[in-house]
Amino acid sequence: MYTKAIYPGTFDPVTNGHIDIINRACKMFDKIIVAVADNKDKNTMFSLEKRVEFMKKATQKFDKVEVKSFSSLLVDFAKKEKAKIIIRGLRAVSDFEYELQMGYANKSLDKEIDTIYLMPNLENAFISSSVVRSILKYRGDVSHLVPKEIIKDIQCI
Repeated sequence: MYTKAIYPGTFDPVTNGHIDIINRACKMFDKIIVAVADNKDKNTMFSLEKRVEFMKKATQKFDKVEVKSFSSLLVDFAKKEKAKIIIRGLRAVSDFEYELQMGYANKSLDKEIDTIYLMPNLENAFISSSVVRSILKYRGDVSHLVPKEIIKDIQCI
């Protein structure tokens, strides 16, 4: 059976933790659509176009990955893409309550949607896009936190 999953997020910017989740999801599914959200409620550091560009660079080594942007409800995007599985990452217990709530909300909107939660490897468990943005604001070194393919791009801000 052909399985397609969606890994959504703002990815502002993409981190090694995100890539870790994508790598493991590629072992579980035939196709992964990395869905970069155009969330007007979030004040992102990078434009939607830049975030999509960064994600494409960071995932070019994965044959199963396609990067797309979306600005709708996630379940509507999933229907359009004919995907029934949503992948979400859990770093800490603090993520769990929010992610569980979102998983139930998505299920209430589309009974056929299932959410799968993956934990990043321990070495990536502390990495978040907000940590990376905070370090970038003070011109700190984030080379150990983000994919090498985008390091030069994000340090030019």
